[in-house]
Amino acid sequence: MKNRVKSQEEEGYSTKGGDFYQLMAPAGRTSGFHRQGNDWFCNSSLQSDITVVVDEVKFHLHKFPLISRCGKIATIFEESESSSESTLTVPLEEFPGGADTFFIVVKFCYGGRVEFTPRNIVILYCAADYLSMTDDYGDDNLLSKSQSYFHKQILKDWKDCILALQSCELVIPRADKLQIISRCINALSVMICTDPSLFGWPMMMYGSLQSPGGSILWNGINTGAKIHSNESDWWFEDVSYLCVELFERLIQTMEAKGISPENLARAIMYYCKKYLPGLGRWKGGQSGLSRTVASFSMTPANVNQNALLKSVIQLLPEKKGKSFCRFLMGLLRVALILGVNHTSQDSLERRIGLQLDLATLDGLLIPNYSDSDTLYNTDCVERMIRHFVSSEPSVTSISPSSADLDTSPSSGRFKRVAKLVDNYIAEIASDVNLKPGKLRVLAEALPEYSRSLHDGLYRALDIYLKAHPWLSDKEREQLCNIIDFQKLSIDACAHASQNERLPLRVVLQVLFFEQMQLRTALAGCLNVLDAESAPAASLTVPNDAAGPRVQRDGWVTVVRENQVLKVDMERMRSRVGELEEEFSKIKEEMKKATKSHSYRSSPRFVPKGIGCKLLPRASDAQQDIVESSSPTPRASLEQARPSTRNPRHRKSFSLF
Repeated sequence: MKNRVKSQEEEGYSTKGGDFYQLMAPAGRTSGFHRQGNDWFCNSSLQSDITVVVDEVKFHLHKFPLISRCGKIATIFEESESSSESTLTVPLEEFPGGADTFFIVVKFCYGGRVEFTPRNIVILYCAADYLSMTDDYGDDNLLSKSQSYFHKQILKDWKDCILALQSCELVIPRADKLQIISRCINALSVMICTDPSLFGWPMMMYGSLQSPGGSILWNGINTGAKIHSNESDWWFEDVSYLCVELFERLIQTMEAKGISPENLARAIMYYCKKYLPGLGRWKGGQSGLSRTVASFSMTPANVNQNALLKSVIQLLPEKKGKSFCRFLMGLLRVALILGVNHTSQDSLERRIGLQLDLATLDGLLIPNYSDSDTLYNTDCVERMIRHFVSSEPSVTSISPSSADLDTSPSSGRFKRVAKLVDNYIAEIASDVNLKPGKLRVLAEALPEYSRSLHDGLYRALDIYLKAHPWLSDKEREQLCNIIDFQKLSIDACAHASQNERLPLRVVLQVLFFEQMQLRTALAGCLNVLDAESAPAASLTVPNDAAGPRVQRDGWVTVVRENQVLKVDMERMRSRVGELEEEFSKIKEEMKKATKSHSYRSSPRFVPKGIGCKLLPRASDAQQDIVESSSPTPRASLEQARPSTRNPRHRKSFSLF
């Protein structure tokens, strides 16, 4: 170093002060630099003796101002002293910030003044490190100046720290080596946990810098930025301008510092909404936040959507909630559109499946983005149902006949999912390309005891049969097996008994169970009537003056209730009578057909084929079923059905 300084003094250059403009004055006064095409030249009468090449841009300079400040160029010069070339060419590969940053360094080496800003401090810091511009090559060199500004100014101000961290995107490896990124992230994490009025925005403490609407005024001009409050979401907008890698590292650091997973999840959702088009409809959570002072000085990051999805899936905490489940549904849609790997897709499906009871029907209606003929992605929904069922081992191990099943906390979740799945099947049933096997798989994916009523499943089946009239009788019967007709309501049974799309065997089964339900309901009404009339008969006359009035009111109430019950009983008796009459006529037709045809051994109409379960304490019904087991042709039943039905049967099913 001493020899190099001595050689400079012998050549007529002084290294004191570093002002090369003044040192060059005797030989020819300089006024700066000028550019010609891709070449930069120093305005000096001295001929250039070193050419530095940065990103195909050539800088024709003088070696002594450079080697007095840049250790890297000084080393290259010493190694090339034996060369006979008059001009030394120094290529600088992968220089931080490119030619523009090197031009700032050149001006500093020639004694010019460098202005540090939050946007260029990181690049200049990395460039000074690249060129080894330490104090060994001149006092108060560029590296020490950059370090001082970074620690004293950047790390203490939220806005400057955000801007500096965003500028690290271009020089991440070298910024990591200098611990610039980690220090910025740590500083931001501390500020997020702190009251924002304590740093970065002095205007927050002065009411005179606010507009009447609450926006920040800058030199009397309304900026549109809102003043921060102590709410936990004030930092979402600013950090959303970071690239994916830096945002991911910031979230991981905040998680390690103990920031709540709910707050981190909301920040991730806000970030994804900004860079994944179409996710806003499915995002959940808050809509938009007001822009801040920092965000007005920043530009959105250039984000790779595939990389963002993979990163977000790993960052999202194991959280449950309606808005969070809706956000996961939106992420799954975007993942299917972008064609992410199966690992990321499976992770999203598993997370949704664990909280499927919080999902909505519109979230499950995922279009099929592949080459499949079906409109909706049923395979994806089926896998989510499987994940939900497997996540409840304690419930799936309970016997369906257990008395504690209905009171189990998980039974409510299963009922909600069953209702959701039934509605989903009803929505996709009109797709003409939907195969019967796929509908059956979706219906049977949940355990049998998850549905207390099969009305929703019957509705979906009816829509499917209406949209697929070409199905064979065998396929229709196989689909009808997914319904337990004992779990149909009276209205659903009435609709099914008149449904011409159902096979005849199924209609007979429905009529049988409908009759059983009506008889049970009638018996229940009689019991209620007996229980109500007993207390009324045992009323005694009170001794006080109000006794006659109380007794009279009690009798009036009982009489009115009895009248209502009698009307209901008459309606039920009429309905049962109509069904019994229709059923007896069908049996007569079956007997006539038996005498006139020879295939007596046909298994089509035997009791097993009808599929009716004989209930206890219904001996008259059992006898009717046994008598009706005689074989009869299908044509006779089809002729008998319209002629024996009462028009009152054709009432519409209120659920459909």
